[in-house]
Amino acid sequence: MALHAETASTSKRGFAAMSPEKRRQIAAKGGAAVPPEKRSFSQNRDLAASAGRAGGSSNRSRAEA
Repeated sequence: MALHAETASTSKRGFAAMSPEKRRQIAAKGGAAVPPEKRSFSQNRDLAASAGRAGGSSNRSRAEA
């Protein structure tokens, strides 16, 4: 049985196979699938700020114990 490294293909797939311009076009659409009224953080800065403060708080409490 051959080793995986010997038989692995080195052809690029997905984003690696795309031109930089094509990747930029796709990246520029980021978040466009969600309508503006559904983007809660863009509508409510206080909600976004509180989520940012709360982020990782459960992990911090374990680390302190």
